[in-house]
Amino acid sequence: MNFELTSPAFPPNGEIPVVYTCDGKDISPPLEWVGIPPGTKSLVLIVEDPDAPDPEAPRMVWTHWVLYNIPPTSHGLPEGVTPDELPAGTRQGLNDWKRTGYGGPCPPIGRHRYFFRLFALDTILPDLGTPTKAKLEQAMKGHIIARAVLMGTYERVK
Repeated sequence: MNFELTSPAFPPNGEIPVVYTCDGKDISPPLEWVGIPPGTKSLVLIVEDPDAPDPEAPRMVWTHWVLYNIPPTSHGLPEGVTPDELPAGTRQGLNDWKRTGYGGPCPPIGRHRYFFRLFALDTILPDLGTPTKAKLEQAMKGHIIARAVLMGTYERVK
């Protein structure tokens, strides 16, 4: 079975529903994964927008959500997951708003792509506190067994 990340809320490459954006409730979409590789000790989820601020002239990758040490026995996250509902042992990192938790799509201009990236690691990472994406990626180096990606898009209605 392939390592796959999906959402019952939107199809791969489809539009992310407004409820999961700054124009809606700004809650996280439900996520599901299957095919966790043998030897996986933990999972990492990073959600990012490589089209910031303008897809015609992107200048940065904006990080929307950072989770690490998700147990491999979990099979997804519910819609609007709160810190108390995260699987036991899951830790949160900082998004580019300098806070933990999910921050939904809120593109200032144009249609942006949002990549939900799930990594299977051969280790449980040490307590990194609330790391930035860069610090987490450094800690993951040499430990990635597999990755799964779900991409959705969103454009604000003017």
